[in-house]
Amino acid sequence: MKLLEGKHALITGVANRWSIATGIARQMHAHGAKLAFIYQGERVKDEVQKLAAELGGGPAIECDVSNDEALLALSQRIAKDFGGLDILVHSIAFVNKEDLQGKVYETSREGFKLALDISSYSLIALVKALRETLNDGGSVMALTYYGATAIVPNYNIAGIAKAALEAIVRYLAFDLGERGIRVNAISAGPIKTASSRQVGGFSKMLDKVSAGSPLRRNISSDEVGKTAVYLASDLATAITADVHFVDAGYHAMGMFPDPPSDS
Repeated sequence: MKLLEGKHALITGVANRWSIATGIARQMHAHGAKLAFIYQGERVKDEVQKLAAELGGGPAIECDVSNDEALLALSQRIAKDFGGLDILVHSIAFVNKEDLQGKVYETSREGFKLALDISSYSLIALVKALRETLNDGGSVMALTYYGATAIVPNYNIAGIAKAALEAIVRYLAFDLGERGIRVNAISAGPIKTASSRQVGGFSKMLDKVSAGSPLRRNISSDEVGKTAVYLASDLATAITADVHFVDAGYHAMGMFPDPPSDS
């Protein structure tokens, strides 16, 4: 059964085939959705265009989400190619590498502004630009992380930006709810991606989740994708304004078991 047959989705945040957004795109394509992608810069252009061709041949559009004129052009292109949009996936984040190390009070004013603009405000900017293109009854979702509500050493300003993003999700859910558009966040556990490797101590995060979560393992981007399919489908028409954890249950742990003994 294809849960997204006849639906049109815009996927943001694909950088390569290991991106969480790519796992979401794969699962949505498998369930019948027609996909469009956005990317920024020549560095990822070829990879995103290749993935777009593999996943149904939809458009891969260059778009700088910090530029309102680029967002207007994106809206016009989506309206031309798709007519309307049923699903918007926000998987965009950026923090200067130096702000993912050391102390949060060492974050520069410019680093703070940049992180919040790209990682948080971009969801508002996308919805504003696409609001006439989004179909009533559609689904908007954003990717967040445990570090939005709990201390994750070195995640720093990225966690603050994710906290803002989760608040934006709730307020957008209220504003768009009168049109039946649902807005949710997916809090994915740590996954090896190009961006996650910039976080200091990331490999230790993977080890802690694998050892300390109820399922005793890490997660995959395709598992995040399956949750995204559910939230985008008609199975989730009464679910909005919430954060959905896909982290093998790690977020629910209060104390962690002792490591296995060698004896």
